[in-house]
Amino acid sequence: MTNYEETMELVSLNDNSRKKYYWKNHLFYIFIYLMAAITILVLVAIIGYILINGIGHINWEFLTSEPRSMGREGGIFSIIIGTLYLTVVAIAVSAPIGVLAAVYFAEYAKESKWVKTIRFGTEVLAGIPSIIFGLFGFTFFVIFLGFRWSILSGGLTLSMMILPTLIRATEEALKTVPQSYREGSLSLGATKWQTIIKVILPSCLSGILTGLILGIGRAVGETAAVMLTAGSALGLPESLMDPARTMSVHLYILASEGLSKEKTFATASLLIILVLLINTIASKVVQRFINKAKA
Repeated sequence: MTNYEETMELVSLNDNSRKKYYWKNHLFYIFIYLMAAITILVLVAIIGYILINGIGHINWEFLTSEPRSMGREGGIFSIIIGTLYLTVVAIAVSAPIGVLAAVYFAEYAKESKWVKTIRFGTEVLAGIPSIIFGLFGFTFFVIFLGFRWSILSGGLTLSMMILPTLIRATEEALKTVPQSYREGSLSLGATKWQTIIKVILPSCLSGILTGLILGIGRAVGETAAVMLTAGSALGLPESLMDPARTMSVHLYILASEGLSKEKTFATASLLIILVLLINTIASKVVQRFINKAKA
């Protein structure tokens, strides 16, 4: 075989390899887009089914009146208030603890067995089922500390559930801040704490808010832990020591006991709308902070 023939054979083999690579790559992209399309279709189907069956039953009376006959009649005004109270308490407790813990891990702590153990514990905490948090909250807050079924007990339990997500999101956001920001601030005479407060945290505020959004979403949609700690009373809570029923708990009770199909779908639709509204507003706030930082 001459050199020319050997060269042509190698070219032919390279062309065949390129074609095989092209088709494999093309099929891989098709598979990815197909999986993404299926995911979106499932999401649209679930949300669409709930909204179609429930949004027509949402009216002013449903939003502003109290539930009657165990939820068969009336609205969900006190339930909306209870949901907001629990979410605010959970975020108010978990946000400062989570952010400060993440600052310690990212800016102060050195790699050691102790730090690795705490990080591992945080990751394990994020994977614990919600019913376990509920049992702990019921035993510790409701019974041992004597808080009874109350907004305070439910809010503290939810704050523990939110904490791992918030710590992890904030720590990852802090790691995205360039080291030159820290060096520039320290070279100008700022202390490390001033650098963190004035430079680092504002630079990664969008990541911190993202963690808060995830935490709010989990707090609003939680059921098992809330039932064991905040109770399921239908009355309007007047203080942190009063029991309350959240929208997710109300939805579970309506669906499991078959009290009212219309109220069940209406509550589910309102819960979806509330979560979408919170995410939309939070995204706008994050984008505003990003634009302000760029300017």
